[in-house]
Amino acid sequence: MIGHDGAVGEWINFLHPLRDDFAATKTEEERAVWREHSARPQQLREERVVVLPGPTLVTKNTRIVVFEAPDEEAATAIMCGDPAVAGGDASGELRPFRVSLLRGRDDAAP
Repeated sequence: MIGHDGAVGEWINFLHPLRDDFAATKTEEERAVWREHSARPQQLREERVVVLPGPTLVTKNTRIVVFEAPDEEAATAIMCGDPAVAGGDASGELRPFRVSLLRGRDDAAP
């Protein structure tokens, strides 16, 4: 995906579950949605979209995903395509982001 200036932009997506301690209190229905959610970053990684996904390990259980998209519209579509956001099991928050340094990444910005 290439932006208007020839570059791909980086974005950070915060996925906020609907309640504190969500990981420990999920219903079976919520578990099914979050299994789909958990498979999605792997697929997007294989498509070379996702840079870094993972949960925070505190009571709020916010998940973060750093990914690449050419513009805000495409980034919003990626965020809203997450099963947890699409199903109403989490709210999404999106911000432009720049990976300044990443071990093993040759093209990191100085």
